[in-house]
Amino acid sequence: MDTAAAPTLRALIGRPDLRLRAVTAQEDLPEGALDRAVRWVHNSDLADPTPFLADDLVLLTTGTQFSAATDVAAYVARLARRGVLGLGFGSGVHRSGVPEELVEACLAHGLALFEVPYDIPFLAIARAHAEAIAAEAYARRTWALEAQRALAVAALRPRGLEPTLAELSRRLGCWVGMFDASGSPVHQHPAASHDAAEVAPAVSDLLARGGAASRTTESAEQAYTLFTVGRTGHLRGVIAIAATALDPETRAVVTSVIAMAGLALEQSEQLSRARRRLHTQLLGSLLGDDPTLARRVLGSLPHAPVVVALADSARASTAIEWWDRRRAETGTAAFLAEGPDGLTICVSAEDAGAIDDLAAQLGAPVGLSGAWDYGRFSQAHAQAQTALRRSSGPGVTRYADAASGGVLDALATDEARLIAQTRLAPVREHDAASGAELERTLTVWLEHDAGIESAAAALGIHRHTLRSRIAQAGTLLDADLSSFPARAELWAALRTAE
Repeated sequence: MDTAAAPTLRALIGRPDLRLRAVTAQEDLPEGALDRAVRWVHNSDLADPTPFLADDLVLLTTGTQFSAATDVAAYVARLARRGVLGLGFGSGVHRSGVPEELVEACLAHGLALFEVPYDIPFLAIARAHAEAIAAEAYARRTWALEAQRALAVAALRPRGLEPTLAELSRRLGCWVGMFDASGSPVHQHPAASHDAAEVAPAVSDLLARGGAASRTTESAEQAYTLFTVGRTGHLRGVIAIAATALDPETRAVVTSVIAMAGLALEQSEQLSRARRRLHTQLLGSLLGDDPTLARRVLGSLPHAPVVVALADSARASTAIEWWDRRRAETGTAAFLAEGPDGLTICVSAEDAGAIDDLAAQLGAPVGLSGAWDYGRFSQAHAQAQTALRRSSGPGVTRYADAASGGVLDALATDEARLIAQTRLAPVREHDAASGAELERTLTVWLEHDAGIESAAAALGIHRHTLRSRIAQAGTLLDADLSSFPARAELWAALRTAE
């Protein structure tokens, strides 16, 4: 993480202007003892100053409290228990050099010990450390201001949220990820990272709680801090950072990014709703076979010839989001709009393969038209409707395949079947009552082009029996089956009733 040098004990002892001399070597101290941040520098010659000390400070003393009866080891033990990071001994005030018993006690308790030259006032050390604290605070504030300025510039770029998160990752020097409201990763920097998978369970758990919050979590190798985006009851996602020790300046920068992310997502949703309403209105003009208005408003449309696809409107949001990502990645042009018949998708005929990818993504049926110019858009839309209506499951159903059954199949609606069944009811009732096979007889007869000899042979009956049955059926149906219109209507009823 990008931070200024912290005022540590190592930094304090290493200041050349103070000429402090380390008495205890680094290898004789606990690991990291010299690199802990020093909160303050205090001086005292009390035999037991610990009631007046705070944690993580450096104590300076001239040693006036030490006498032949003083238990130096107990003195150092008290300092170590109180959390004193280091002890500075002012040499030359009451005695020259550092007492040997003090050196041994500091080594025994792992307390850093350094010598202060006679001509260096304790006040100079305290002031030097105070200046270091002020310099660090100024550096952190400067870093925060520069980071927020860079993030604001990134937010103004196209698709500003992603550049903003990339800039945050660069400024913090760690991985940053963005998850949507479903817990799926949508942005992460660096991109080729396993962190998203590591933190995903914690993200899902935080979203399931439904409240605006932050939390820390750990995987086998890394600790993370998570921040929700959005308000309680309407969370829009989570921002995850591969770090846990966030100082106030870093947290302020992250908070500004969370605010920008929430605003960007809110604006994006509003723009998306407005765009969807506009496209719905433009769909009406395209269905009038006139693309002029749509071109004027949108600037361009997929170039003709085009194919039209139709899907369930319940999948509209998923389809639109998927296509927006595809358009950004491949530049594939498309027009998508919601209407009373479902979600309409129009693409150039050469990009029709993308509809198969979309259907696989949706896991739902999609009807697809043939290729047409915009002057026949309404016909293409009607073909897509027919194909969708005849689809038998998830995937793309093409109109060319759906219409291969002919005109009668296209007319076989629920209403047509009801009419056909009503028309044939007298014949079916007669068959049920007498055990006759008038309906099958009529079907075979018409399949043989109303030929008596061939139909009778196919049925295995005499031709006079066949003529008798046809006459009987004509009476029941109140139809002259010697005429072509009556035979055509009967054939349509037999096919549709199936």
